[in-house]
Amino acid sequence: MRLNHKYVIVTPVRDEEAFIEKTLQSVTSQTILPVEWMIVDDGSTDLTGQIVDKYVEQYSWIHAVHRQNRGFRSSGGGVIEAFYAGYNAVNEKDWNFIVKLDGDLAFDADYFEKIFEYFRQSQDLGIAGGAIYNIVNGVQVLEQCPRFHVRGATKIYKRECWDAIGGLLAAPGWDTLDEVKANMLGWKSRTILDLKVIHYRHTGAADGQWRSCVKYGRANYISGYHPLFMALKCLRRTFRSPILIGSIGILYGYISGYLNGVPQVDDRELIAYLRKQQLNKIFMRETIWE
Repeated sequence: MRLNHKYVIVTPVRDEEAFIEKTLQSVTSQTILPVEWMIVDDGSTDLTGQIVDKYVEQYSWIHAVHRQNRGFRSSGGGVIEAFYAGYNAVNEKDWNFIVKLDGDLAFDADYFEKIFEYFRQSQDLGIAGGAIYNIVNGVQVLEQCPRFHVRGATKIYKRECWDAIGGLLAAPGWDTLDEVKANMLGWKSRTILDLKVIHYRHTGAADGQWRSCVKYGRANYISGYHPLFMALKCLRRTFRSPILIGSIGILYGYISGYLNGVPQVDDRELIAYLRKQQLNKIFMRETIWE
């Protein structure tokens, strides 16, 4: 079956002067170019905006949105707010794929060509992306995650799937909830392990380890993760770096969310499905949590 490759990229960035050009070069070198790339400079205080504008002048299909500086980097819902500032400014409405792409990545020139081949081969594939390799002490390290989970740094959505899930939730944990909902509705999501994406500023790097772990645990609570699944997750996490501190931070973030009455995602059906999949994982039944 022939696949229409018309795709649009939206990239929220803030203070990425050290890495943004790697992403710009990766995208402009693609064998299949996007019809439009909207880059949202989310109040950068460095040269990110100027670097982006240089490419806007060179490529007619690259556009930029410059937002005012809020005074701090906002993850989770803040990222999605910036994403939609770009999404709503996109001129090309007749696209077949929408891409949420970070501004600190590098990947091969045939990255999107190969991704689209996976979509062609699997008609029920709704969300896909390459395998994230973080730079840790100068070494490329694969970021481990369940196969159904596509990291938020590089997410490609098929139009029909995007419309079905209703876009992205402006909440911590958005990059798991979108996939869980897609699977609940009959779509599949998949990280393509043989497509490498280098992530220069890995998840949580801007926050520090403790704060990152607390935010991760809080995001899990907001997303509705099952308490038993979280307890086992933290236990398993105990001996991973940072040893003990990481699991304590995650557990603290989760429990403090409950104790402080932090609102969870307002979708009971989605949370019920997510928890069922997590319990299936625990009791070794069929689950998306491979």
